[in-house]
Amino acid sequence: MTARVPGWFDPQDERTARAAWSRIAEPGDETAARVLEHLGPGPALLALYERPVRLRELAASIDGRRRRPGQPAPGAGWEQRLPQVEPLRDLRTLERFGGRLLIPGDPQWPQPFAALGARTPPALWTRGPVDLTMAVHRAVALVGSRAASPYGEDVAADLGAGSVERGVTVVSGAAYGIDAQAHRGALAGGGPTVAVVACGVDRAYPRGNEQLIERIAREGLVVSEVPPGSSPTRWRFVQRNRLIAALSRATVVVEAAWRSGAMITAGEAVSLGREVGAVPGPVTSAASAGCHRLLREGAVCVTDADEIVELLSPIGAAPAPARSAPASEHDGLDPIDLRVFDALPVRSAVGVDRLAGTAGLDGPVVAAALGRLQLRGLAVEGGGLWRRAPRRGAADPWSDRPAVRA
Repeated sequence: MTARVPGWFDPQDERTARAAWSRIAEPGDETAARVLEHLGPGPALLALYERPVRLRELAASIDGRRRRPGQPAPGAGWEQRLPQVEPLRDLRTLERFGGRLLIPGDPQWPQPFAALGARTPPALWTRGPVDLTMAVHRAVALVGSRAASPYGEDVAADLGAGSVERGVTVVSGAAYGIDAQAHRGALAGGGPTVAVVACGVDRAYPRGNEQLIERIAREGLVVSEVPPGSSPTRWRFVQRNRLIAALSRATVVVEAAWRSGAMITAGEAVSLGREVGAVPGPVTSAASAGCHRLLREGAVCVTDADEIVELLSPIGAAPAPARSAPASEHDGLDPIDLRVFDALPVRSAVGVDRLAGTAGLDGPVVAAALGRLQLRGLAVEGGGLWRRAPRRGAADPWSDRPAVRA
């Protein structure tokens, strides 16, 4: 039995047809994507209304995969959703929330989605002022556990803020824990952030993050592949991860247990040829077990935003400036001078003979070394007695202490 073709249907209106297919097909439906590519969104939708059996046969031939026993046939369930399909209503709802629908070929359609192949969504429902194409030109996905530790939340916020300060967009899923802190850090840093959600962009999920999601919609961008009013489901959460990975040049797992959604996102990034980084945590923490697993499997160790920038740099690009450890006051000393420097007291002053005994060197050798240390501002002499000079910027705590004679 065929369904009646609705009055709004126009086979030449690709945008409305894709809006309809985003309600008909579940996220990640590869068969639907192949059918749309083969027939076009409008003709495929007309076939679903007028010749559903023929369309299922075409879907089966295009799909070409051997199904396991009990697995639904390609296209099963599409007809059952036709009564729910009202794309004009969905578009009006989106407009009321200040959103816009993106389809392939639009200027703002993200080019990185090309890597998804048949898993590319038919359309994206977006809400917010940010241009998606510009935002994901240089983006990192910061993901992790919902049940995050204070350590993980602090790191996520720091990485989010540090990334946007370096011109990197932060992409995440607006969930509790690491995702939320990454978004908050990005917003605090004044830069763009993109939240990819598993429900309609008119809904706030989880409810506890409603204010955060509303702020992202005002200052960044909320993105979904399902129409307004759609509910989040486990399957949609799983499929959402592929979009997070695809929109980003690299995925960094900040904190994650051995099994978590963040690990799925990291796996998607690997399958798409993206870089993967992980933040190390305490070796005793089960909350970081997934990160440590990724590091053992070859993920890049990430400890700050500069290392995220390095991770995003294309092969052959100039590397980020090398970062050395904080300079020590005795860097560059030769071995003799270093031995004398180590022998110099911090809280008192002593003579050359006492220093020679402490350093295990002859007196003339120690005297020559003291002269060199004095020139470098590392040693101070007064009345024939020597002590270590105070560090730059620190008060001299020895100015009124009694000298110790050799």
